Amino acid sequence: MITNTGLRDDLTRDVYCVGGLPIDALDMATVIERIEKAATSRTPFLISTPNLHFLVQSRIDPEFRDSVLDSDVCPADGIAIIWIARLLGLPVKARVSGSDVFEALSAPERLARQLKVFLFGGAEGVAAQAAAKLSAVPAGLSCAGILDPGFGSIDDMSHDQVIDKVNASNADFLAVALGAKKGQPWLYRNHHRLTIPIRVHLGAAINFMAGTVKRAPVWIRAVGFEWLWRIKEEPQLWRRYGYDGWVLLRLLFSRLLPLAIANRWCRFWSQRHPRALQIEIVQNQDSATIGLCGDACEEHIERAIASFQQTLAGDNKNIVIDLSRVRYIDGRFFGALLMLRKRLKERGSKLSFIGAGLSIQRIFRLNELSFLLGMEEVSYVHREYGLLPVRLTPALVPPASQAP
Repeated sequence: MITNTGLRDDLTRDVYCVGGLPIDALDMATVIERIEKAATSRTPFLISTPNLHFLVQSRIDPEFRDSVLDSDVCPADGIAIIWIARLLGLPVKARVSGSDVFEALSAPERLARQLKVFLFGGAEGVAAQAAAKLSAVPAGLSCAGILDPGFGSIDDMSHDQVIDKVNASNADFLAVALGAKKGQPWLYRNHHRLTIPIRVHLGAAINFMAGTVKRAPVWIRAVGFEWLWRIKEEPQLWRRYGYDGWVLLRLLFSRLLPLAIANRWCRFWSQRHPRALQIEIVQNQDSATIGLCGDACEEHIERAIASFQQTLAGDNKNIVIDLSRVRYIDGRFFGALLMLRKRLKERGSKLSFIGAGLSIQRIFRLNELSFLLGMEEVSYVHREYGLLPVRLTPALVPPASQAP
């Protein structure tokens, strides 16, 4: 669980559910503004930059998924996320990659608002080269320290001496480059031990800064073929990209196309037969039940958020959402539910759902949110990028009523 005293209420984030992950519909300027505010206030601020690999990894690793769900901002990094959002009719249009954020922060014109960065990870010698590049000319980022933790486990990289060295830098910005599979969980597990306010896994950004890997030209990034350029620069990546692409293809037919059709049909039906969302709040001794009736969609999101905020302001420990009279739920409403879950986790409370009929269960499943209902899911883990079917039982993916 990640606790953030926060610069703003998570419930007011313009966030959409894309493949089970919260994606913020915002641009680069807004991301930079929030980073600067968090740095100034020294507020813990975890950034995740979801791409296709994040989506794939989150399906097989609940801890990885939680590291994204509990982040404070999640701009769309990969072009695949933009394409999926477009297919689903969601207004997530701007790609804000981790590398672009790093470049924007290090731009010379930001010298008056310079931030100190600590570089953690990367191949041997790469962080040192990136630090030398940052120090060679005046820039918006200055290097406060580097550390190469090697290729051990996440636990090996979380010893007190490692965390103490990172914190001793008194940096504003922690850039991690361990590979997303390790980097996200490392940030998640050590969130409360770190004192650097801004934390983000930046993937290849440190390599780009060091010059060990050449980044794709802007026009290649614009047309969505940066992944192909990355394979040219780092041929060993073809297996990861191949596996992720295979999963995306499978999801296209099993999840995304059915969901896109369902979304369009529900929007059409709602326009022909409008039904306002009714919200009832019933206070119990140790919980509150929010009953929804009608269409849980973006049109009614402001009233829903106001009800969530009202309920959070009470003394109730847990919140139960009654879905028995809900016709459908769209991606924006799911985004708000994910933010409600995040807020409850911050104070040690739980979000659970009751009354989900078969059609609503299907919408949860198509949105990759079955774990919120405690439903069994068949997923796939990879062993050296080979496929191994695994049934994720409630023991592995705890139901909402038992989730931490």
